[in-house]
Amino acid sequence: MTGLDRTDPEGEIAKTVARVSNWGRWGEDDVRGTMNFLTDTKRVEAAGLVRTGRSYSLSLPFDMDGPQNGWRRRTNPVHTMLDTGTDAVAGVQGFPHGIGGADDVIAMPLQCSTQWDGLGHIFDHGRAWNGRPAESVVTSLGDGVTGIETVADVVCGRGVLLDVGRALGAELDTELGTDGELPDGFAITEEHLERTIAAQGSAVGRGDIVVVRTGQLTRARRGLAAGEGWGGYAGGPAPGLSFTTADWLHRTEIAAIATDTWGFEVRPNEFDDAFQPLHQVAIPHLGLFLGEMWDLDGLASACAADGRYDFLLTAAPLRVTGAVGAPVNPIALR
Repeated sequence: MTGLDRTDPEGEIAKTVARVSNWGRWGEDDVRGTMNFLTDTKRVEAAGLVRTGRSYSLSLPFDMDGPQNGWRRRTNPVHTMLDTGTDAVAGVQGFPHGIGGADDVIAMPLQCSTQWDGLGHIFDHGRAWNGRPAESVVTSLGDGVTGIETVADVVCGRGVLLDVGRALGAELDTELGTDGELPDGFAITEEHLERTIAAQGSAVGRGDIVVVRTGQLTRARRGLAAGEGWGGYAGGPAPGLSFTTADWLHRTEIAAIATDTWGFEVRPNEFDDAFQPLHQVAIPHLGLFLGEMWDLDGLASACAADGRYDFLLTAAPLRVTGAVGAPVNPIALR
């Protein structure tokens, strides 16, 4: 928090925006923000990172046992069967010559599990990405300008894991009884990110999709195994990116960034009275796509085992027209 006035989040946000805003960078009609950095050439280069063919799903399950607690009407998915094997055997489906089948339906908030925040998700003083009035972007019909479908065919490229939990966790007196995890409320600064990059021998640059492992999901899983439930994973205290990383996010020209936490940035936030101030800069001003609740543990173990932290990552959102966020099953290929 060095140099930040804890009592003035609005002023600090304004000063940061003045330094990092991407408004107009790709023209007044742009709807893809930092995804413009992820070019065809970058995807071709990323394809060359596949060496073993091993693939890793970075998604949490979408089921009723998920972490949501109902805050702002965010609930866990409700999965209902419409046709079942029981119906088929009972002969009530009405199909000929013995054929039967099963069908199902799911009802859920689009940001209830592993997902992308789209560019219509957050506003700053009534302005959406690229300076548009929020009311002209998102209405009761959805996001008619920057809906998540605008990037459905581009989110595939070089993924880079920054395992900050492993890089720093062992150095911290967390009293967690294990390495590889950051304590709740830990603010990951630019210095922490760069130290992790150096320790891994990695590089981060234009067009990359960065995934940051804090280890909080690892800790939450222990609670689940012990019968303690998800605790405060959804909306409670968490490690995450410091507000001060806005300049790093801008300077590196990454296409997107995701974490293994519910809210991406550190919680509680770093001001006396604030709610997700880094979102307020990153989405409407940087045009940066944020991923949340990504499961990075299996990938992190594989990367730590062979020292390779970059991979081909395909992470297209579900193509829900007009959505301001959408579920995703990211796949890392190594």
